[in-house]
Amino acid sequence: MTTSTINDSLQDIRQKVINGERLSFEDGVRLLKSNRLLEIGMMADMVRERINGDRVYFIVNTHLNYTNVCYLDCKLCAFGLKADDPRSYTLSLEQLEQKFIGMIGKGFTELHIVGGVNAKLPFSYYEDMIKLAKKHLPDIHVQAFTAVEVDYIARVSKLSVEETIERLRAAGLGSILGGGGEIFDPEIRAIISGHKTDSDRWFAIHRKTHSLGMKSNASILYGHIEQPEHVVDHLIRLRELQDETGGFQAFFGFAFHPTNTKLAEEFKLTGETTGYYDLKMLAVARLMLDNIPHIRAFWMAIGLKMAQVALSFGADDLDGTVMEEQIIHAAGNAATQMTPKATFIEMIREAGRIPTERDTLYNILKSY
Repeated sequence: MTTSTINDSLQDIRQKVINGERLSFEDGVRLLKSNRLLEIGMMADMVRERINGDRVYFIVNTHLNYTNVCYLDCKLCAFGLKADDPRSYTLSLEQLEQKFIGMIGKGFTELHIVGGVNAKLPFSYYEDMIKLAKKHLPDIHVQAFTAVEVDYIARVSKLSVEETIERLRAAGLGSILGGGGEIFDPEIRAIISGHKTDSDRWFAIHRKTHSLGMKSNASILYGHIEQPEHVVDHLIRLRELQDETGGFQAFFGFAFHPTNTKLAEEFKLTGETTGYYDLKMLAVARLMLDNIPHIRAFWMAIGLKMAQVALSFGADDLDGTVMEEQIIHAAGNAATQMTPKATFIEMIREAGRIPTERDTLYNILKSY
C-alpha cells in the first residue's frame, strides 16, 4: 500500500490546508472521526509552522485559587464545594497578601487567579485582591477570572459586565481567563454544567472584554460525553468571534478528569482521555482555528510527555510553570505542582524547536 493510498481519505482537506483555505464544519467532523492521526498531525504541524515558525512558548507563572466555595454544583467539577462543607475555604485578604509577599523575587511574570462562584464575596474583595497583588508585585500581569466568574461577580454586585471589567481593570486586572467554555452546545452544556453561565453569555463577556482593548483566551473541556459534532461547533463559534474581535490570544483544551465528579458517577465514566484523543483534539483545533495565533498543550491536564509530543501536532505553547493549582488536582490529577523553566527549555530543544520565554501578551522575554 502506498502513502498516497493511505492518505486518500483526507486528500481534499490536506489540499485545503496546503492552499491556506478555511476548513468547514464537515471537514472538522471528518478529521475528528478519522483515525489518520499522523496525517492530521502533519497537517496541523504545517499550519503551526506557517503561523509561529519554530518558536515554542512558555511563561513563568503561578496560580492562585482564592476560594473553592461554589454554588453552581457543576457535574464536571471536583473542586467547587458548598460553603458548609468542612473542606471549603475562602482566603481572607490578609491571607492573600501573605501569599503575594511570598511570591516576591520568584521570577513570576504572570499571576493566574481563578476560583469558585462564591456569592458571599463583595465586589470590593476582588478589587482589593488585585490591588494587593499589584502593590507587592507591581510588574506582574494579573490574568484573572473566567467569564463565568465575571458573570456572577457582576450579577451579585448588581453591575453591568462592562462596569465590572472596567473597575477590575482599574484595580490592576490585565486580562481574563479562557476557562468556563466547557462545551457550547446547549444540551451537552446543560448536562455537564447545569446552571453555569450559558454559552451566549460567555461569548458576550469575551466580546465586551475585547471591545475594551483587553485580551483573553479560549478553551474546551473534552473527553466526557461530547461528540465530534459538538467539538467542531465549539471551535467554529470561537473562530467566528475571533473574526469579529481578534481578542483571543490562545486556545487550549482541558482533558476531563473523572475522579470525584458527579458527571463520571452518573455516566459511568471511569477512564481519562487517551493520548490519541488528546493529540487529535489539539491538531484539529490548530486546523480549525486558523485565526487564533497560539495552541497550548496544557501539560497539567495531559502530562509533560504528551504535551511535548503535541509540539508535533500543532501546539506551539507549553503554558506555564504553575504553582499551587488545585482545580485539576481535585479531580485526581497527579501531575506535579510545578515545572521548572529548565525543564521546558530541555523539552522544547529536544523537539527541535526554539524555547521562547514570553509574557502573558506574548511579548518575547528571552529566546534560548
